[in-house]
Amino acid sequence: MDVGNFGFVVAGLIVGFIVGMTGVGGGSLMTPILLWFGINPATAVGTDLLYAAITKSGGVLVHGKNRNIDWTITGWLTLGSVPAVLLTLWFLKSLHTDPSAMNEVIKQALGVVLLLTALAILFKKKLLAFAQHHAGDHYHMSPRNLNGLTVFTGAILGTMVALTSIGAGALGTVALFILYPFLATKRLVGTEIAHAVPLTLVAGLGHASMGNMDWHLLGFLLMGSLPGIYVGSHMSGRVPDELLRPCLAVMLGLIGFKLAF
Repeated sequence: MDVGNFGFVVAGLIVGFIVGMTGVGGGSLMTPILLWFGINPATAVGTDLLYAAITKSGGVLVHGKNRNIDWTITGWLTLGSVPAVLLTLWFLKSLHTDPSAMNEVIKQALGVVLLLTALAILFKKKLLAFAQHHAGDHYHMSPRNLNGLTVFTGAILGTMVALTSIGAGALGTVALFILYPFLATKRLVGTEIAHAVPLTLVAGLGHASMGNMDWHLLGFLLMGSLPGIYVGSHMSGRVPDELLRPCLAVMLGLIGFKLAF
């Protein structure tokens, strides 16, 4: 294994460790790292999407076994996200004859979504507390309107994920909590992960069909991340959340600002 490939294994190990310890989605960390390694934006996004689909599949099995998934909500989200992914991929394919244009669109979108993710991580507790506090205030949407809003949310997440590989984690969790403030946290997390797997799988395979995929890179990332997630999950709670989240938010915010502007 040469030095470059060893670096990808280490990157996977670090991202896996942070994901296991904090629960923050790997896309917001992995894609910027791949850009730093010099991987072009389209390949970084495509590779990271399949990486996410594989790593989150294990989470679905665990949450499904513990009945922590609301499959109805997952279905409504998927109804919006998968068509949005296909439309976004069609848009990117129209730019495929001009790789520089496609990479520029992906970089700009990545910067904006990273900034939104940083805000979601930084203010997550306040947003969740606000949603719960005001859950009973004029929050009596009809099931039809709630389902429609869930489909719309899925479409927004699908567009962001197909463009940047980011959005299904921190942003998806906050959006779900605002829509379903009385849903137990463990079911909310399980539902978000269950939705993320088909979303990232369809988006990842779509990018792969356009050649935006490095299979060797994917293998090296998984080689590091799987043990990283295992170790990080056992370290969860040992480092104060009040310290981890602001540091992570600031780092992602700075990267997002640099990419967007």
